[in-house]
Amino acid sequence: SASEGKDEAASKAESAVESAVDSAASTETADTADWDDIAKDGKMVIGITYFEPMNYEDENGELTGFETEFTKAVCEKLGVEPVFQKIDWDTKEVELNGKTIDCIWNGMTITDERKENMDISDPYMENKQVMVVKAENAEKFASSENWKDATVVAEKKSAGEDVAKETFKDSNYVPVDSQAKTLLEVKSGTADIAIIDYVMSIGSLGEGSDYSDLVVVEGQEFAPEQYGIAFRKNSPTTVEKVNKAMQELANEGKLEEIAKKYHLEDLLMIKAADSIADKAEDVVEDAKDAASEAADKLEDAASEAVDKLEDAAEDTKEAVSQAAEDLENKADELINAVE
Repeated sequence: SASEGKDEAASKAESAVESAVDSAASTETADTADWDDIAKDGKMVIGITYFEPMNYEDENGELTGFETEFTKAVCEKLGVEPVFQKIDWDTKEVELNGKTIDCIWNGMTITDERKENMDISDPYMENKQVMVVKAENAEKFASSENWKDATVVAEKKSAGEDVAKETFKDSNYVPVDSQAKTLLEVKSGTADIAIIDYVMSIGSLGEGSDYSDLVVVEGQEFAPEQYGIAFRKNSPTTVEKVNKAMQELANEGKLEEIAKKYHLEDLLMIKAADSIADKAEDVVEDAKDAASEAADKLEDAASEAVDKLEDAAEDTKEAVSQAAEDLENKADELINAVE
């Protein structure tokens, strides 16, 4: 009957609404699950490896570095305690998905593949890959012709390894388990070239360091990239809170203050809001100045054109007057000749 049909339709509609509500609730629970666990425990377990200037032990055996201080500052804003846990970079995603760590926060390059497998924060720092060699070999390896048969090392499953495999195909590539080890290999002479993060070269090389005899090869840079913080897939709440905290630190000037300690301020990608506004204002002012300059040049050009036209008109007037006078003289000569 019609009545039964209406009841059946109403029942189906009610079931559909309940299903949608359950699905939305399930999604919301999944989206907040990671953050709920972190907030409940009052701590965030940070997966790291040791490399200067990001995470390393100082002379007193205390963990320090840009990432260390940056992480502590963000966690303070989140109201949780950071717990730093050293990991094997080769199995970082396994540890993340196995929930032995809550995030990977260690100069991690953002890639399309990683964005598919993990939730990643806003990029906070620029980076690139560079070649490190013994100082006496810098000139030799500045030319790619000398890369053939050279022994090249990079950290397994890193951006450096991608460069080694793609760019140094004619070299002997040997993967190692950390960026720090790549420098040891070159220093000891068991490798010729190390491919590492530019950021690491800032903190690890130079006078007074353990690798004062190693240098970055000038003019050889690869794979411009950006660093981000990785969380388990479907953790938008955690990512949103971390992004907000990072921006607040930038606005307060704290992020730049930390970066300056490690000579990384020029690589920061998260800028203070007022700094962004100032830059936008500068762009507008530059545009106004350029427009004013263009208008002045146009006015000068127009004035010059008018002057030239007036001069041309005067010259033409004089020429016509002279021509008329010449014709009049010719006419007089003809009349006199006829008479």
